[in-house]
Amino acid sequence: MNSTTVLFYVFSAVLLGAAFGVITARSTVHAALYLVLAFFSAACVWMLLKAEFLAIALVLVYVGAVMVLFLFVVMMLDINTDSLRQNFWRHFPLAGLVGALIALEMTLVLRGGFDLALAKPLSPAELALGNTKLLGVEVYTNYLYPLQLAAVLLLVAIIAAIALTLRERKDSRHMDASMQVRAKKADRVRLVKMASVVDAPSTPPPPPASPAAPEKT
Repeated sequence: MNSTTVLFYVFSAVLLGAAFGVITARSTVHAALYLVLAFFSAACVWMLLKAEFLAIALVLVYVGAVMVLFLFVVMMLDINTDSLRQNFWRHFPLAGLVGALIALEMTLVLRGGFDLALAKPLSPAELALGNTKLLGVEVYTNYLYPLQLAAVLLLVAIIAAIALTLRERKDSRHMDASMQVRAKKADRVRLVKMASVVDAPSTPPPPPASPAAPEKT
């Protein structure tokens, strides 16, 4: 067992521990910080697998932008976590069943891509393409169906977030989305013409008078 293998197991263990902390942390801020640690650990694993582009993109995009936004929103909002945890175990069997079905479907879809990657070693010409270009070729050829599956999941998440945001509740402010779409520039901005004011140039002070020379007798 070499040092790369040891580091792989260490980062993987930290990743699993951080992921477990995300779903078990009582504080929302702590859960977001655990998720940051999970992203960093996943980036380290990708670096060991010589996928530098994915590792850097994960750190810059998710840790540097998305998680900072998450932390900002979570710390600005006054979220009552006690009310969110009520009746959690009542819905746990159904949520576990749905999660298991989703994991099974993703396994069936991803298995073909992994088997193809293991059965087909990279040629020297493919290795000469570079990390980023070879990743794009692999994603849009061998892993096209997993990519479409991830796109569908993201689309469902976006629609669900919009539906939850636009629903009308008594304890929050609500605005009709159709009114926002019909808004025009004249309804939001008013242009006011004002005469320009130009300050008069200030006159310099007069030079001090020089003392008169004494007369000669």
